Amino acid sequence: MEEKIEQKNEHKKYLTKVLMIFFIIIFIICSLILYARYISTSGLIIKEYKITNKNITNNFHGLKIVHISDIHYKTTVNKNDLCNLVDKINLTKPDIVVLTGDLIDKNIKLTKDDINDITECMLKVSVTIGKYAIMGENDYTYENYTTLLSNIEFTNLNDNYDLIYKDDLNYILISGVSSLSNKEKNLTEKMKNMYDYLNSATTKPVYNILLVHEPDTINDINTADFNLILAGHSLNGQINIPFIGGLIIPDNAKKYYKEYYKVKTTDLYISGGVGTSNLKYRFFNKPSFNLYRITNK
Repeated sequence: MEEKIEQKNEHKKYLTKVLMIFFIIIFIICSLILYARYISTSGLIIKEYKITNKNITNNFHGLKIVHISDIHYKTTVNKNDLCNLVDKINLTKPDIVVLTGDLIDKNIKLTKDDINDITECMLKVSVTIGKYAIMGENDYTYENYTTLLSNIEFTNLNDNYDLIYKDDLNYILISGVSSLSNKEKNLTEKMKNMYDYLNSATTKPVYNILLVHEPDTINDINTADFNLILAGHSLNGQINIPFIGGLIIPDNAKKYYKEYYKVKTTDLYISGGVGTSNLKYRFFNKPSFNLYRITNK
């Protein structure tokens, strides 16, 4: 009799341990989900990089470029978040700000008030030289996007280029390729204006920057033509697991999705983005923007 009672007590203890382990596991899983949804998607990190290139002339030595991407407005980014992003950008006192696509999210139907809020915040971005943007695949879902870019005073660099001067006749060429998800043009057609200029220019740029949305675009580009390529789209994996890497990697970012790659002689930097795409979660991957300091030594 005593033996049976003891067996029952041992069985109860065993069940209690199993239940405790079960509830601990459930608690950990729920905590991680809540962390990834609410904590890891908030806040903002500035990732700073020094880029040294001997071709940079003294007039451009110390040039500061801020790179933002994948805001996906109204996913996990509201007006306060967007205005806070702009405030932090302005604290860095950039010469140039570039946006490599997906200010808009395809799953969010923006109201007139939303557009007004975006315009109000983004108009406050302050630079000494210029602001440039290209379109990501999500931006094409908003039919008045090019008007929005004009209203926030960003130069639309879709499949085009601009010359950047500072203090003397040396210049930097900055070009843009809009998302390849837009099938209206192939890559050769998208880059035609830039190459037509380069082939006809009597004075060549001291430094050549290319903006793309999808980083795997460079698979079909002669990267040797560019000193610096800036991309977005991948969100650096969005959900990152230590020692494993990114779990959510979109198409056209399968080969290149991490923060930095040296592709032969070209520097490729990929923004981790500010918002979220498809799933409203981040893990070991806080919202961020990049600050590059371009130097010649």
